[in-house]
Amino acid sequence: MTSLSVEMLAADAVEPITSAGNAQLGIAVLAGIAVIVLLITKLKMHAFLALTIGSLALGSFAGANPAKTIASFTAGLGSTVAGVGVLIALGAILGKLLADSGGADQIVDTILAKASGRAMPWAMVLIASIIGLPLFFEVGIVLMIPVVLLVAKRGNYSLMRIGIPALAGLSVMHGLIPPHPGPLVAIDALGANLGVTLALGVLVAVPTVIIAGPVFSRYAARWVDIEAPEKMVPQRPSEDLDRRPSFGATLATILLPVVLMLVKALVEIVVDDPENHVQRVTDVIGSPLIALLAAVVVGMFTLGRAAGFTRARLSVTVEKSLAPIAGILLIVGAGGGFKQTLIDAGVGQMILEFSENWSIPALLLGWLIAVAIRLATGSATVATISAAGLVAPLAADLSTSHVALLVLAVGAGSLFFSHVNDAGFWLVKEYFGMDVPQTIKTWSVMETIISVVSLGFIMLLSLVL
Repeated sequence: MTSLSVEMLAADAVEPITSAGNAQLGIAVLAGIAVIVLLITKLKMHAFLALTIGSLALGSFAGANPAKTIASFTAGLGSTVAGVGVLIALGAILGKLLADSGGADQIVDTILAKASGRAMPWAMVLIASIIGLPLFFEVGIVLMIPVVLLVAKRGNYSLMRIGIPALAGLSVMHGLIPPHPGPLVAIDALGANLGVTLALGVLVAVPTVIIAGPVFSRYAARWVDIEAPEKMVPQRPSEDLDRRPSFGATLATILLPVVLMLVKALVEIVVDDPENHVQRVTDVIGSPLIALLAAVVVGMFTLGRAAGFTRARLSVTVEKSLAPIAGILLIVGAGGGFKQTLIDAGVGQMILEFSENWSIPALLLGWLIAVAIRLATGSATVATISAAGLVAPLAADLSTSHVALLVLAVGAGSLFFSHVNDAGFWLVKEYFGMDVPQTIKTWSVMETIISVVSLGFIMLLSLVL
């Protein structure tokens, strides 16, 4: 059973939890989001607890039966974890193999050996985009920022000239390209075609990352001219290894799941026959679970064994990769619970009724809702999950390509203006040794550029397709 069918069954199993009018529902949504924001920003509560409490508060403000609210929240949490939980775990394992084996260092060293001067920002955005494909944003940023600091320090480059392209590469991958959790959940919620979304996501991501990365970094370096903080410049993480994987093997392993997904999408377009044997095979190997599982299994040989890892060392690497994602799984699951509570309260239908009288395209509406939730909660993943749930009714009448573009529009909105309620904001601030105003002028502006520019390209594609 697919994750989408699991979610549909879960949604069908829960009756509407309230008969409140649109005005009361609107107030309930604002109050629920306000509770989440206050708990995260003022009380510094973990996002999982804040989302759980916020979901219960939403149901209470909407006048719903508490038991039905709880059932709705747990159904949404369960279906979301069922849909993306295994994918998150596989992505974490692949990321850990990449880091521990020295594969990430191999990519960095190979590209930097061929880049210098003006080419360096372009090299950094390329490295970050490649490494960011299979990694979660938090993992990617922890992996890339030390590399950024090393390059800036040893090459005597402006930290912003090198850092902004790397951050842009990671952020664009996180917001627009599956198999990252946000896009995957949005694809699941809207019933989008994963291969089509991936292909269109790459089309949007390439020009967006160029504008927000190498181009914007010129201005960011003028606004905030700082050097890499000495105390934060690390030693290379894989210097204790006797050998490490080759550049080609590492790159092939990272790109394997993306290639398998794209092959599936191409076969669907060319063959377009579910009974065709070739399409049946590609439907299996191109599914996110099998594609990522294949990359992990291949990575154990091309990354782990190539670095001299024993079977015991590989086992330890896998074990250590899973512990840190417990929090991510819980936050993503609770975000799905909040989304389901919104849907079962009738908020999606309310938005649909309102939007019928607005002259706002569905793509722009999805982006605006994601922007509002992103600004309120500070979480791109929560914004994507919640906004996808709210605009899901709008996807029913859209073509396959436009449903995929709606997923991308929601993802683009989820990246808008990261500020003090976003953990990534503080991570960048501390690693780069900046104060709050400097971080806003660089990191926050970069995120906003990604969001707005990608929306522009999405709207252009909607006119062409």
